[in-house]
Amino acid sequence: QVQLVESGGGLVQAGGSLRLSCVASENTFSSYTMGWFRQAPEKAREFVAGISWVERVTYVDDSVKGRFTISRENTKNTVYLQMNSLNSEDTAVYYCAAAGPRTPVIPITRDGYNYWGQGTQVTVSS
Repeated sequence: QVQLVESGGGLVQAGGSLRLSCVASENTFSSYTMGWFRQAPEKAREFVAGISWVERVTYVDDSVKGRFTISRENTKNTVYLQMNSLNSEDTAVYYCAAAGPRTPVIPITRDGYNYWGQGTQVTVSS
């Protein structure tokens, strides 16, 4: 059982930046593909970015490409989401998710992930 704990959310002005962190309890963290999703009020949860367990291949949704970056630090069992140039449409609860172990691709749908964190709120004020 992998436990995921997100942090780093908060209130930020439009144009600002935040870095989200997600710490995993599992010592085999390095063998999991990790993803970030978000869910705005009354909307479905949507994929934001993912990073594979092998060669650290990344995939970022077009809606945030050029503004958001996903990275991981296996020695700390942590995955990050750096968010720049935030706007009001980025307001949502952000969830960290883990797929694996040793998932060969980066899933972009919810059912591709088997572990989820509780989420962290990001609010962008205009």
